Amino acid sequence: MQREFTAVIEKKGRWYVGTVEEIPGVNTQGRTLAEVRRNLKEAVTLILEANRSLVARQHTPQAKRELISVRI
Repeated sequence: MQREFTAVIEKKGRWYVGTVEEIPGVNTQGRTLAEVRRNLKEAVTLILEANRSLVARQHTPQAKRELISVRI
């Protein structure tokens, strides 16, 4: 499944600093734009995997999972 997020990247000194607007806590840095973009993709993947794992531990086996669609 492919999803799109909004990356915000700023040059700060010799580094690029990147965040993702839609997911608090996703932030990274890189020496180049390409590096910070790669790092952001990895950070999003790791955060989503960690969130799924945490939520799975909080619910009973009877909890129902379903996809929702939101148009913004």
